[in-house]
Amino acid sequence: MLKHSLRWLTGLGAAGALIAASATPAVAAPTIEPYFQDATVAIGAEATIRGLLLYADEPTVLTDVSVRYDYRSLADTITVTPADGQECTAPEPGVLVCTEPSDVTLYEMPPLGSGIYRNGVKRVHLGLTEDAQLGDSGDVAVSFQAAGGRSGSYTSHVRVGEGVDLAGGPFTSLSAKPGGKFTVPLAVANAGDKVVNGFVAVFDLPYSIRTKDRFSNCRYSDDHLVSCQFDEDIPVGTGLATTLNLEFVKDTYAPANHSGYAQFMTTADFEDLTRVRTAVGARAATPGGGPKLTLTGAPGRMRKASQTDVGPGNDYTGWTIKATGTNGTDLAAIGATLKGTAGAVVTATVGFRNNGPATLDRTNGDFEAATHTNVELPPGTTAVEVPDNCWLRQDTTRTYLCASEMLLVAGQAYTVKFRLRIDKVIPNARGAVRVNAPCECPAGGGFQDDLKPVNDRATIVVNAPQGGGGQGDGDGDDDGGGGGGSLPITGAPTNLIAGIGALLLVTGAGCYLLARRHSTRSAA
Repeated sequence: MLKHSLRWLTGLGAAGALIAASATPAVAAPTIEPYFQDATVAIGAEATIRGLLLYADEPTVLTDVSVRYDYRSLADTITVTPADGQECTAPEPGVLVCTEPSDVTLYEMPPLGSGIYRNGVKRVHLGLTEDAQLGDSGDVAVSFQAAGGRSGSYTSHVRVGEGVDLAGGPFTSLSAKPGGKFTVPLAVANAGDKVVNGFVAVFDLPYSIRTKDRFSNCRYSDDHLVSCQFDEDIPVGTGLATTLNLEFVKDTYAPANHSGYAQFMTTADFEDLTRVRTAVGARAATPGGGPKLTLTGAPGRMRKASQTDVGPGNDYTGWTIKATGTNGTDLAAIGATLKGTAGAVVTATVGFRNNGPATLDRTNGDFEAATHTNVELPPGTTAVEVPDNCWLRQDTTRTYLCASEMLLVAGQAYTVKFRLRIDKVIPNARGAVRVNAPCECPAGGGFQDDLKPVNDRATIVVNAPQGGGGQGDGDGDDDGGGGGGSLPITGAPTNLIAGIGALLLVTGAGCYLLARRHSTRSAA
């Protein structure tokens, strides 16, 4: 759902850009980059919760972690107190130091193969003192220390604003065929007791939904609508509405339901979320060059005090569009043909191709892979390097299970690279690649509605006889035991992963997340 994916992305997007912009290839230890999102705190409202997020370019575990919050420039304005029951001390006014009760493990975040690893420490409450005044602002310097001299810091901006309550319009259901056009309502209301002075709609749309409109107050990535900013006021108890012209791409999977959402934010909350994008020089979604998208209701006015939404939970709307007709997907396995002498290390590039005609979009709140692939090693070989998204099946000693991305675009190949040592030369030694393999996963393992199951299997052949080879197309390179690396997944150069990609591009992190992929791990 929107709240799940957007709330996750508010933490991931901006900080993902930080690690991508600043990290260098890891040698002994990965680079750790902290991020603490800016905040606008409302007078008379409950405290805002924030947590320090830690990002790395490799998985790692931090021990003996402590976090220091230095808000001395705002000591008369804000309070910083523990939110999760951790042990904290205040060595001086305007400083809070908290100790993590356990190790902090940085693990990979979706999309699979992104090369971004993340976790957060215990959170804190940002509240206001009785002396806080509307318009007050200042910085909070947040730093961490861990065993082994690992440390880092990030400076966040905090301001005092006015509390409002944005509410999204009702959900809507409609239908269209792949390639067809449709119109959806975009409605927002003021559910609070103060006038809302401007707001932003942030869109969470799947791969299948595009637009040809190019409004000057909206931002786009190619044909994907990312966000729209409005200057209009919303008086108390009133609402504003407009319509959006959208369409399905021709490779939309059908029949299926495709859901899109929009979350409404105050201008200040949106600024808090996206400030870091410009700071790290991340790629931005681009504004349109057409007319302004307008809403029916109150006329636009100049924004006054900074505002923050103090009633989250009702600030979004959504649409379910049923794709009618039949438009399915054929996933075909890709094998490899290898050759080499005993002791040589060769690279097997294997996986599958989406032959279409439809793109397979399995994006969901659990971040499950769209499908899984079995890679059975040929006899006489041993895997010395295995892609990060593959692991040895528990019921075998030679078969690996590999998770795919959530979005598999029609016409694209998705391959992984295994580095295999030839322990013994066995002529015509054969392994296998099977896409849509079973997996004991919450959302299941394989894609059950493949149009052509007969091509779900291909072979890996080592030292085939003259004129022999494996099914499917792949490659094998005799490296003679050398080093090197590979991408864990190759496929569509997607700057958007359906549904969750929009906010990544708002913050500028989408292109970085998909570009920074670390290849292999040692299996020796």
